[in-house]
Amino acid sequence: MRNVTWLGIIRHGESTGNVAASSAEASGTELIDIAERDADVPLSDVGRQQASAVARWFDGLPVDGRPEAAVVSPYLRAQQTADLALAGLDIPTVRDERLRDRDLGILDLHTVRGIRAEFPAEAARRKRLGKFYYRPPGGESWADVLLRLRSLLRDVDEDHSGQRVLLVGHDALVSLLRYVMEEMDEPTLMASVKEITIANCSITSWRQDGRTYEPELFNYVEHLRRDDDARPTTERSVDADV
Repeated sequence: MRNVTWLGIIRHGESTGNVAASSAEASGTELIDIAERDADVPLSDVGRQQASAVARWFDGLPVDGRPEAAVVSPYLRAQQTADLALAGLDIPTVRDERLRDRDLGILDLHTVRGIRAEFPAEAARRKRLGKFYYRPPGGESWADVLLRLRSLLRDVDEDHSGQRVLLVGHDALVSLLRYVMEEMDEPTLMASVKEITIANCSITSWRQDGRTYEPELFNYVEHLRRDDDARPTTERSVDADV
C-alpha cells in the first residue's frame, strides 16, 4: 500500500450466527444450530443497532475525515452492516469476494468440542501446524485468506489512489489486515488473536504518513458505548476458536 491516504476496516455487526456459536460453545454442544449457509447469516437486532451507531459516528466526523469509497464482503451480515453504517454517505460501494469470511470446510458448524469429538486427527494436525497455516479439509488456512487479502489491497491501492477507503468484513480479516499494514510476524499476530477478540462493528484504521502507514484506531468501540441504541459485543466467530 502506498497510494490510499487512509484505510479502515469494520467487522460486521453481531450476527445470528455469532449468537448461536457463542451459545453452543457455552452449553458444551458439538454442533452450532444455524439454518442458513454461512454466506446468508443475517445480523441480529443488536447487530443492526451497532451498524446504525457507526453511521451516526461517521456523521459526526468532518467531511474530510469520512470514507470516500467502500469495499464490502458479499456475505449478508457484512452487506447489511454496510447498508446501515454507510447510509448517510454518498460514496461508491462495491462487493468483493476476496473479503468473504474464512471457509472452514468440513469443520463448518462444529464447536471446538465437536471438532475434537468428530475429527480428532484434524484437531491434532491443527495443533501441530498452528492456527496460521492449518487448512481444514475443503477449507482455508489463515495464510490462504491472507493471499486473497493482499490481492485485494493491490487493487484498492490502484483504484483509489489519494482516497480514504473503508473495508467491511470479518474478524479474521481485521487481524490479517493488521498483519499486513503493520508488518507483523506470525508469533506477534497469533499472540494478539489469542488475547483480543475483534468486537462487532469495531473500527480499525491506518493513516498515510509519507510512504508508511501509522496505526490510528484498533478495535475501537467508543461509538457503541456512547450510543443509547447499541452496545459493544465481542461474540467470537467459529473461526476464532478453530
